[in-house]
This record gives sequence, structure tokens and C-alpha cells, in this order.
Amino acid sequence: MIDTHAHIHDPAFDVDRDAMLARARAAGVTRIITIGTDVGDSARAQAAAARYDLDYAIGIHPHEAKDAPPDVGAAFGALIAAGERPPRAIGEMGLDYFYDHSPRDVQRDVLVKGLRFARERNLPAIFHQRDAFDDFVATVAEHGADIRGVVHCFTGDTEQAKRLTGEFGFKLGIGGVSTFKNAGALRDAIVAVGLDHVILETDCPYLAPIPHRGARNEPAYMQSTAEKLATLFGVPQDEIDARTSANAIALFGD
Repeated sequence: MIDTHAHIHDPAFDVDRDAMLARARAAGVTRIITIGTDVGDSARAQAAAARYDLDYAIGIHPHEAKDAPPDVGAAFGALIAAGERPPRAIGEMGLDYFYDHSPRDVQRDVLVKGLRFARERNLPAIFHQRDAFDDFVATVAEHGADIRGVVHCFTGDTEQAKRLTGEFGFKLGIGGVSTFKNAGALRDAIVAVGLDHVILETDCPYLAPIPHRGARNEPAYMQSTAEKLATLFGVPQDEIDARTSANAIALFGD
């Protein structure tokens, strides 16, 4: 299995990061992408990836857009130049109108800059979208319709899922929310678009799946999400692991 969206450099793992990664390997997680949420956090993701032989992504989360550097591309370029190896993707980036921690026009501006950089470097994008679907798809259609990517932590409905996968060719990042009792509409959407459009993630330390809900999430718990998808599609879990991993490799490289 490939955990395509984790934050293993988060301070929540400072007490047991090595043990947590050992548990992930024991649970069958063969690869982890640790995701940056601003320039400083992206540097920490880069350092953790180098230390633990992981993949990483650099980005500016919409919550942090208000504090983004004026020249996002230059900041990202300097970060990549300072690292031992390039990132696998740009993100996470996007729009979040649920919390509005950054002004909406600023969120959109930083998203456009991230899309531009991803296109220049020929890298996929990792998107965050919450309660901003119409503005999100309009912005991507105008500035990044040719970019491959994933809408991480997808929690939308069937119509949104079909549009993201059909119109834009995006993958849907599916994590612990899919196991929640009240997530029936999400499960319907996953089945409607099919396994070819799905990749697995944890978003750890957040959003632990049932039966770990409420605890700190970690990559080993992705087994519970894979089990839920196996039940949804009526296939062995080995098939879920293999097909979602193949989708991740197609998007991020091997």
C-alpha cells in the first residue's frame, strides 16, 4: 500500500516517529508521501523524507495562504535546489471556505501560483478543497486544466466525484472518513467512479479511520480504509492494495 498523503514530520510524531514507521511497514505500507503545508513546513517534510527514505511534496495550504511569500515560485525553487532530491508533487494547495483562515482572494492567488509552478516543473498537484467546489473547479479549469493531480481527502458526492475524475482526470484521495458511519454519500461516490480513480491516504495525524477514530492517525491504520474499500467493491483486499498503488505510481512515479 502507498500512503499518498501523510504528515509524518508533524510534531505529533516526535515522540515515536521511528516506531510509527516500523508499524507502517509491518502493516504493509511500502511507501509514504509526507506533505508540506507552507514553506517552512515543506522544508521539514523534505528533511524527514531524506532522513527516512520517504517521498515528499511542497506546498502552501489555503489556511497558510495569507502568509505566503510574494514569489511562491522562487521560494519553492530555492527549497528544491537545497534538497537532495526533488519533490513528487506540489501541494497541498487549494481553497478552504469552511474555515476561511485566509481571505478567499488570497487563497485563489496562491492556488494559481502553485498551479503555475507545478506546470513549469511538470509535477502533479495535490489539492485541498473544502466548501469551495465551484470556485475550485473554475480556478483549476482556467489555470491548470492540463495538470494531473489528486483531490486529497475527498469527501464530496457522486456528482463532484464524476466531474473531478471525468472532466479533469484527477484521482480521489480516500482516507479514514470513508469508514465513518455517516459517510454513505462518500462511499456511493467512490463506487460510482470506480477503483481506477482512487488512491489511498491517511492525512495522519488527522482523521483516523474506524476503529481508531478519535486517536492520532498513522500510516498503519490505512489497513482499515483498504478493508472498507474491499467490502465496498466486493474484491479481496490484495486487489485494493495493488490497484490503488498502481494508480499512485501512475500519478507520482515509481
